[in-house]
Amino acid sequence: MFPIRDHNPSSRVPFVTYALIAANILVFLSTWHLESSPRALLELYANYALVPRFLTEGYGYTGLVTSIFLHGGVMHLAGNMLFLFIFGDNLEDRMGHALYALFYLACGAGAGLAQYLSEPFSTVPTIGASGAIAGVMGGYLLLFPKARVDILLFLIVIIRVIPVPAWLMLALWFAMQVIGGWSAPAAEGGVAYWAHAGGFVIGIVLAFPTWLWLGGPRFWAVTHGHPPHRATRYRSVTRIPRIPRR
Repeated sequence: MFPIRDHNPSSRVPFVTYALIAANILVFLSTWHLESSPRALLELYANYALVPRFLTEGYGYTGLVTSIFLHGGVMHLAGNMLFLFIFGDNLEDRMGHALYALFYLACGAGAGLAQYLSEPFSTVPTIGASGAIAGVMGGYLLLFPKARVDILLFLIVIIRVIPVPAWLMLALWFAMQVIGGWSAPAAEGGVAYWAHAGGFVIGIVLAFPTWLWLGGPRFWAVTHGHPPHRATRYRSVTRIPRIPRR
């Protein structure tokens, strides 16, 4: 289950979301050459990644922010930027550019702290924007729980694009992070599950003032959890052909 787009257009150009995507891509391209030098890569992570053990020993706090602009590979970067592109514009539209930028950085730092609390003595570096983007997803859930999201669904040989309400897709995603966090530490699985889960919860909390400013329960009563404007209509749900049985 992989989201590819939502039906929730923004009313203004999401400059900050685009700038964050550009910044992540530029940082990745500027550090990609270090993949061939393990020593240089370790030095990069020591200076800019989030290393929980460093925080326990009283330094490395800047990694809470700088780590969210580092990625470990093309697919890691592409997946994160797709999620940010889908969910970020609508939150920026409602919060405003400056507040949204602060919200994003705060979610990233909070997600890093959540990961730190789960393994305070770990020396495994944590990198990636997924904790900050999880915060964006949490804020999206609060403001637009019934906005439609198109997901790419894989069922063995059947591939379909189907629309689902945002609350369903995001709730399942959050549950997967919590389950993953309990069953697979980052040192073994390579995924910072608690950064994702923590960032998601922090995003809901930090988006709460915006929800209240929009009217709180009255905002939900008026929109019924849907986007507060006409949803985007696509020509078809999917153009991926079904594979016939022989």
